[in-house]
Amino acid sequence: MDYFSAVGVSCALPDPHGSDNLKVLFSDISVSLGKGEIVDLLGPSGAGKSTLLTTLAMLNPYGSAAMSLQGKECSAMTPEQWRRQVVYLPQRPTLVGETVFDAIRLPFTFKAFRDGDKNGDIPSEEDVRTHLDGIGLKDVELDRSPGALSVGQQARICLLRSLLIRPKVLLSDEVDAGLDDASADCVGRMLQTHAQENGMAVLRVRHRVSDGRAHRVLRLEVGALTQASDDTPMKRGDSDDD
Repeated sequence: MDYFSAVGVSCALPDPHGSDNLKVLFSDISVSLGKGEIVDLLGPSGAGKSTLLTTLAMLNPYGSAAMSLQGKECSAMTPEQWRRQVVYLPQRPTLVGETVFDAIRLPFTFKAFRDGDKNGDIPSEEDVRTHLDGIGLKDVELDRSPGALSVGQQARICLLRSLLIRPKVLLSDEVDAGLDDASADCVGRMLQTHAQENGMAVLRVRHRVSDGRAHRVLRLEVGALTQASDDTPMKRGDSDDD
């Protein structure tokens, strides 16, 4: 039994001009992830990589799939309960709150989290400080405005916030895009550590040269999802726009 499984994954977008024609991005594809596995997702711009991730996270109203996590069907959970365990991390970092500390703690104030089974895991200031120091952000004060952070700092803090929720699956949408090599490597190490230590499965869209951390590589192109090798070069047309 797969740790995470999605079959019959499909998405058809409505015509923006109002006709009855639908644009099928992908239809009846399957995705599976093992516990602690890191899988990279490649493909050209417009292939639907981001759309695939949002579909798996039950965030896309035009996507559909039959999914299960550790043998439990998604139909047995509310969308909020599913998203609590299958977390989507978008490419562009978003930190809402007056301070870094507020932004990190924001998800823990949501009803879906309060009603869950981890109410005792709300991070304290000391916890957050320790985690920030551990990812090379010792110079970031908890009371600093998120708007005063660099893009690299914001990306690492958004990833840290997602990891503190302790998801079972993380869907990472090019979170290292636009980062310098050092920041991108830090992001990769964070994902790898949590995958190894906590069994979190990771599906990550990437357009950087392979960092050697992925167990498998998938390619989405012309509606088909195929296995690729870790050293498969990026093709012309692969970009950070999906």
